[in-house]
Parts: sequence; structure tokens; C-alpha cells
Amino acid sequence: MSSDTYKTINPASEGLYKEKGSKFIAYAYPVTNEEEIKEYIANLKKEYYDARHHCYAYMLGADKSEYRANDDGEPSSTAGKPILGQILSNDITNILIVVIRYFGGTKLGVSGLIHAYKTAAADAIANTEIIEKTVNDIYDVNFDYLVMNDVMKIIKEDQPEQLGQDFNLTCRITLSIRQSEVDKIIEKFSKIDSVKTEFVKTI
Repeated sequence: MSSDTYKTINPASEGLYKEKGSKFIAYAYPVTNEEEIKEYIANLKKEYYDARHHCYAYMLGADKSEYRANDDGEPSSTAGKPILGQILSNDITNILIVVIRYFGGTKLGVSGLIHAYKTAAADAIANTEIIEKTVNDIYDVNFDYLVMNDVMKIIKEDQPEQLGQDFNLTCRITLSIRQSEVDKIIEKFSKIDSVKTEFVKTI
């Protein structure tokens, strides 16, 4: 796999594991930032307000540099870590998995809990599709209306994804360009008079 690709999931999915009356409901979501993660967790806590634990793990970034595991009151490393382990073993990122537990009255013990959270998370991953995505840089391309044809010619040749456009006397097109193609495409734009490219963010 090249350095500007990564694996994630699509669409969101659910998983389930039952053991000795305890019920473990797993939700897996494709995510790109912490705001989304907080929103999903808050919504699940609201929906499953009567559940004892809402344990989760997430991983963000093509380089998998941002991650967290949360046991939410379960014994240390018995919930968040096994969930994160499933994310790692499937080599996926930009994912959040939340496992909600309803206690069934019988304690499962440390190894039982680890197995339950791991299995529920694995079930959620099994119920979605693992897809490969490219790491893209978002650029705003600003130019005079007169050079529109030259700009569109490059877009037609190299086919970066168009995210938005604004055509007036001064025009702007927002493009999502695969990282390995960025230098080549930006250099082409730089050869056209009046074209200014501005880096926005990486996704």
C-alpha cells in the first residue's frame, strides 16, 4: 500500500455479543475528527442512557497518529484496549467503535470482559466494508475568468475531485488532490498567469 492511501470503513455498522445475560452492543463509525467522535458518543449515551458502560476506541489520520481507548468504568484495559486491538489488527483508521454494555448480573472476570469487547467490536467491523482511500490535499485555485479554459483543461486531464466553485470576475475552484499528484498539478497551474493556488487542509 502506498504512503498516500489508508484503509477505513463504510458505511457505519453494528455488532452484538451476549454472554451470561450481559449484552454488548457495538457501533462502528467512519470519522475524520474529534468533534464527530464526541457527537456520536454523546448521542449513544443519550440513546442508551440506562446502560452501565459506553466503552470506545478510535483512531484518526492516515499515519494513525491519533488514537484513544476508554474503559468507561470497566476494569483497566478490559474494554477500550481490546476494541482498539480490533482496529489495529484490521489496519484501519478514521474509525470510532463504541461498545455499550448492559450488565446481566453475572460478573465475567477480566478475560471474559476482554473477550466480550473484542468480539463485539470484531462483529461491527465484519458487518461493514473496509475500503481504501487516498490522502488528499485540499487546494483553492483562484484565477481570472479569462484563463478559465486553461484551468479547466488541467482539471480535465488530471481529474482531481472538484469540491466547490465560484465563478465571477475572479474565479475560485476548490479541489481535492491526491497527495502523490499534488506537485505535478500545482506546477501546471503555476504556469498560467493570474492563477494562485492556496493550500487549505489535508484529509
